[in-house]
Amino acid sequence: MSSVLARIQKSFNAAFDVAPESIGIDTAPGDVKAWDSMGHVSLASSLEQEFNVSFDVNELMEMENVRAIVRVVEAKIAAT
Repeated sequence: MSSVLARIQKSFNAAFDVAPESIGIDTAPGDVKAWDSMGHVSLASSLEQEFNVSFDVNELMEMENVRAIVRVVEAKIAAT
């Protein structure tokens, strides 16, 4: 998980211009100022580019916090 988390942190940096180390497994939207509905779209795009995957609407809705993002991304990677 640590390498997946590191890449997710990189995606947060690209989407929100935050320090990667400020993003942890327990980070939620309330912890990142720009992580609102539009920010979520930007983050999803960044994650799709980083991991070379595409998310469907249900997966996007599941991504309520970093822990859930890790779970969704790991499932996506395992399915490819």
